[in-house]
Amino acid sequence: MTGPHHTLTEPASDAAIDTACRVLRLPTMRAQFADTVNRAEREHLSYRGFLTELLMAECEDRDRRRSERRIRAAGFPRSKWLSDFDYTANPNVTPALVNNLATCEWVKKGEPLCLIGDSGTGKTHLLIGLGSAAAMAGFRVRYALAARLVNELVEAADEKQLTKTIARYGRVDLLCIDELGYLELDRRGAETLFQVLTEREEKNSVAIASNESFGGWTKTFTDPRLCAAIVDRLTFNGTIIETGTESYRLAQTKARQQARK
Repeated sequence: MTGPHHTLTEPASDAAIDTACRVLRLPTMRAQFADTVNRAEREHLSYRGFLTELLMAECEDRDRRRSERRIRAAGFPRSKWLSDFDYTANPNVTPALVNNLATCEWVKKGEPLCLIGDSGTGKTHLLIGLGSAAAMAGFRVRYALAARLVNELVEAADEKQLTKTIARYGRVDLLCIDELGYLELDRRGAETLFQVLTEREEKNSVAIASNESFGGWTKTFTDPRLCAAIVDRLTFNGTIIETGTESYRLAQTKARQQARK
């Protein structure tokens, strides 16, 4: 056993705490120590209260940094938050339904989500917003444009890496696929996408945004049997939100032009 430590001077104590925080990788405690000491003295905090303040600050900051890392790892093209969604501009989308989805129960259960509507109706905003909410809640999320995802899968197949690539997309808790239905996919591309959906079926969630109603998906997936199987994978036990046909982006542009006159 080591003997009792002699009393350190304040500067020596501060230096020792600074070094210990570096070694133990406690950046928030290191940054906030001096201010917390001053506040503890001012407010006559107990030793327990002082230690609680420091430890809770470190834990909260770690949670925030982890959430930021998960959002970066998702690969969203831009930041979109559910709190910024304008429900007055699109009455087709109800706050109650979105708030329910924001709890991420559907992600926990591995259920799918389909956002269907014309351009400018908020599909991508909701897709990224719900994906970000899931990442903040601790889920692993990945965002991909449909065409880019299919190209990656076809290239992986050419390089005999398809199984590995499908497994990588299969592991995340929520896969967000944007712009499904914009381009026609050849049979090979459609089949590789189907393999990803099959890998995730009833285990991990898929959320898609499409400008085509399901009836129009035969233009994207030209094999009717494959098209039906893909629609089935994306709708079984899932939620479908129809964002409508009125582009609020277009409405906002017209309103701005009208205001300038």
